[in-house]
Amino acid sequence: MARHLITSALPYINGIKHLGNMVGSMLPADVYSRYLRRRGHEVLFICATDEHGTPAELAAQEAGLPVAEFCARAHDAQKAVYDGFGLSFDHFGRSSSPQNREITQEIARELQRNGFIEERSIRQVYSNADGRFLPDRYIVGTCPHCGYDRARGDQCENCTRVLDPTDLLEPRSAISGSADLEVRETTHLFLLQSELTGEVEAWVDAYGDDWPVLASSIARKWLTEGLQDRSITRDLEWGVPVPADVWPELAAEGKVFYVWFDAPIEYIGATKEWADAAPDGQTRDWKSWWYEADETVRYTEFMGKDNVPFHTVMFPATILGSRRPWKKVDYVKAFNWLTYYGGKFSTSQKRGIFSDVALELLPADYWRYFMMAHAPESDDSSFTWDLFASVVNKDLADTLGNFVNRVLSFSRKRFGDAVPAGHPAGEAEQRLGEQVAALLAEYEAQLDGLNFRKAAQALRALWSAGNGYLEEKAPWMQVKTDPEGAALTLRTAMNLIHLYAVVSEPFIPTAAAAMRAAFALPGDTGTWVDAERARALDAVPAGTAFTVPPVLFAKITDEDLAAWTARFGGAEG
Repeated sequence: MARHLITSALPYINGIKHLGNMVGSMLPADVYSRYLRRRGHEVLFICATDEHGTPAELAAQEAGLPVAEFCARAHDAQKAVYDGFGLSFDHFGRSSSPQNREITQEIARELQRNGFIEERSIRQVYSNADGRFLPDRYIVGTCPHCGYDRARGDQCENCTRVLDPTDLLEPRSAISGSADLEVRETTHLFLLQSELTGEVEAWVDAYGDDWPVLASSIARKWLTEGLQDRSITRDLEWGVPVPADVWPELAAEGKVFYVWFDAPIEYIGATKEWADAAPDGQTRDWKSWWYEADETVRYTEFMGKDNVPFHTVMFPATILGSRRPWKKVDYVKAFNWLTYYGGKFSTSQKRGIFSDVALELLPADYWRYFMMAHAPESDDSSFTWDLFASVVNKDLADTLGNFVNRVLSFSRKRFGDAVPAGHPAGEAEQRLGEQVAALLAEYEAQLDGLNFRKAAQALRALWSAGNGYLEEKAPWMQVKTDPEGAALTLRTAMNLIHLYAVVSEPFIPTAAAAMRAAFALPGDTGTWVDAERARALDAVPAGTAFTVPPVLFAKITDEDLAAWTARFGGAEG
């Protein structure tokens, strides 16, 4: 079995994330990680909070807390939400960790030794109203390329072009809104990306053809336009310090590395955090995942499209320039936006739903399934309450939940609390087994290909197969004239429930556990169902005790819809 390293884009520290953040990185990474584990692969699933930069400093200031304490609290709050969603990180770290500081500084030293970093005196925007240098993202204005009037000084979210603050038209402070800006001279370190363009291009050519078009097209767009040398330090108090042994003057001035220099390195740093946190008596080799691992590890990254340039160009340039055999990504799974009624999620405008509030409304499996069934893979997708209710009610409550409830309830009523025996499997059961094996193969193929919407469709088709079989056999009618035939039908349906429990786990882990726990099978440790067992549908033998679990998925009512639309907004954006 292969070794799979999986990372999802680091969620920024300043606040709980909305559903668009969840579906664009962490949730699909979790579904894939769970799937690979169940297929027997060795998986290391790594993520962390991205904690440096001006937003963290400003959020801490607003909260009246030291920035380190603010970040510690915010990290714990975010982790609680991700635990609530069942995200199965092997480690959820922090970019402010000593491990990330150590590795970031060492990579910077290597880049310096190899001639890919130089000091440059630059003119940087200073806000008189705010009394501070403004980081690029805290200067907003009109993009000179596409005319978007809320472009940031580091990147236009609309056209994804990388910008410098001086490129913006009508610039102003994003903190105070003041246009009282002036340019002052300061010294920073620059990563000479221009000298690494050829190497990055060769690397993208070697791997990018296998990536989704969304990821490869963004990477190649950047390369076609030519990589620019980029400042990798900032005038901030909070961040990874520039090492004094190499740059004593800059260290004395308090320079720290730019958040987008150290944040991707935290994938490595968090893996070392994981190793350092090994329980007593255990040893974890973090380097085997990252160092000289090209032939032994398959590395997959998950992210929204706005993060693609940094992961496919800037971070690879950093790694290539270090001249060390750090593992580079094999597959970049990029996502478009999940919108809210066609517009952006907005906390200030009370538009959209955020992940902590989502869990207050409904259990995680409702959200997990909906988001994966409508993942914004080939294009943006829009969340609406009507669509959400329709998917939950049809797929989860009716197709799966009702099937489980009516099979187990009817069998208990007619045959007691053990799986009935009945006739041997017949022609209908053979047809069903072939159908299930084919649908399972399709489900596996889509998950292997990281096609999550299609995987959800295949999973739903598996659930539907059970309903089709039940309607064909009609055990509620059979039991009147052929009790043994009805018993066979119910035994077969219970084996379908068990199969659903096993293979649905990547999408709906809580409901899957409840379905599996319904059967008293002490030796039931299998993590997947092969084609032979799928055809046989015999994992749950006659005589197995079972219980009827509580309703797996409650239907969303019109009253629920009205209340949620009023609370969160429901107009076209």
